[in-house]
Amino acid sequence: MVDTRPDPDQLLDKINKEAEKQKNGRLKIFFGACAGVGKTFAMLAAARSLRLQGVDVIVGIVETHGRNETASQISGLDVLPLKKLEYRGRELSEFDLDAALLRKPRLILVDELAHSNVEGSRHPKRWQDIEELLSVGIDVYTTLNVQHLESLNDVVGQITGIRVNETIPDKVVELH
Repeated sequence: MVDTRPDPDQLLDKINKEAEKQKNGRLKIFFGACAGVGKTFAMLAAARSLRLQGVDVIVGIVETHGRNETASQISGLDVLPLKKLEYRGRELSEFDLDAALLRKPRLILVDELAHSNVEGSRHPKRWQDIEELLSVGIDVYTTLNVQHLESLNDVVGQITGIRVNETIPDKVVELH
């Protein structure tokens, strides 16, 4: 008779991998074809709904681009103060990763996944900030346009005639 029972070591490895996965936060990307299609607005609306359900939600950084309708969606949500950094003689505001890690909300909104951080930030790219948040169990909502994916940047550029310099590796999206 052949023993068809599962290998206990393989089962334990599988359980450990699942447990490790559950420790990480979850990433939700509001994905769009181009700027101005409502990604940030939709992200804020989803966050407000979760807040009403009692979820600990904070705004890490949101770019309203001067849109009043988008700015109005921030009302009622806790907003993390931005970090001020000096760059080439100017004071710039950036997402404060350290403050977010210290606060450790259940969910944080971090707009514009492909953003390049100001020199002096811990990570060169915002997607790296998000990876760090996820690694400590914080869920993240973010936004991304199709042309910012490395593998699609050239194709979208050929179609639209517009190329963007800020891209993210496809693995960032594929892993989540």
